[in-house]
Amino acid sequence: MKPFEYVRPSTLQEAIDLVVSNPKAQFIAGGTNLIDLMKHGIAAPEKLVDINHLPLKKIEKRDGFLRIGALVLNSEVASHKRVLDKHPLLVQALHAGASGQLRNMATVGGNLLQRTRCPYFYDRAFPCNKRVPGSGCGALGGINRMHAIFGVPVKPNPRSCIAVHPSDLSVALSALEATVWVLGPRGERQIPMADFHRLPNNRPEQDTTLSNGELITAVEIPDAVFPKHVHYLKVRDRASYAFALVSVAAALDIDQNRIKTARLAMGGVAHKPWRLFEAEKMLTGQVASETVFRQAAEVAMQGARAFEHNAYKLSVAPNVIVQALKIAAGLS
Repeated sequence: MKPFEYVRPSTLQEAIDLVVSNPKAQFIAGGTNLIDLMKHGIAAPEKLVDINHLPLKKIEKRDGFLRIGALVLNSEVASHKRVLDKHPLLVQALHAGASGQLRNMATVGGNLLQRTRCPYFYDRAFPCNKRVPGSGCGALGGINRMHAIFGVPVKPNPRSCIAVHPSDLSVALSALEATVWVLGPRGERQIPMADFHRLPNNRPEQDTTLSNGELITAVEIPDAVFPKHVHYLKVRDRASYAFALVSVAAALDIDQNRIKTARLAMGGVAHKPWRLFEAEKMLTGQVASETVFRQAAEVAMQGARAFEHNAYKLSVAPNVIVQALKIAAGLS
C-alpha cells in the first residue's frame, strides 16, 4: 500500500474543499470497499478525507419522504422501525447483501459507490478499461460468467466494459425510485436513482454521474406505497454472502388481486441497477398470476445479450423475475 495523508474535516464544506483541491484525494467512511482496493493496488489515493464525524447519520421522516443520511450504517437502516414497517424491500436487500459484520461498518452512501467485483478489474495482470481506460476489456474474451447482459455493446470496441454493479441496496432503491442528495463545489443537487449510476459507454472508469468533489449527503425514499407486496430475490454461487449472478427487486401495489402499480429492478445484469420499465407498464392493471408474470418476464428480457460464459443468465433471469413477483404477490 502506498503512503497517504489522512485528514478529518470538521464540516461538510471543508471535506468537499479538501477533495476538490487534490484530484487524488478520496472520501472515506466505512472503507469496506476502498480499503480492499488500496490493498490490491487498484486505488492509490494521496489523501483520505474521513467523513465519519460529519452530521449525516440521521434517519428522519420528511414531508412525503423518508430521509436516510449517507453515513447511516446499513445495520441501522435494516433495524430501523419505520424502514421495517414501511420499506421492507430495503431490509431484504441489505440482509442479502452482506454479513452482519460488514453491515455494522458499511454506510448507505458507500454502498451506492461500490466498485465492480469483476475479477479482471482486480487482477492487474489483465487489461481493464475501468481500471486503466483504453487498455481493453479482459472479460470480453475471458471468463465472463458474472458479467452484463443488458446495456452491453453490440460491437465491442477497445474501450468497452461489461462489468456489473455489485450493490444490492442500489437495486432496491432503484425499484423504490429513491433520490440521491449530493453536495459539491457548485452547491446541492438531487439525482434520481435511475440517473445516479451510468452505463459505461466510452467512459467505463466513471461509475456514477457525480462530479469531482461531490459528496452524497442523503437518500430520500417516497412514502411507502409498497409496505407489503415486495420481495428481493438474489441468485448467487453460494448461500453465504456472495455477489449476485442475478437479483430482482419486486414491489407491487395490489388491490383485490389486481396490480395497481409495479416496480421492478434487477442486479447482476448491467453496469447499473437495471429498471424494467416496460415490464412494469405491462403489469399495471393486470390480475396477479403466474401467467401474467411470465409475460412480464418475457417483456423484461427484450434487448438482453449474452457472451460466451453468461448465456445461462438469459434463462435464469426471467425465472428469477417470475419467482420474485410470485413471492411478492403471495402466490408462492
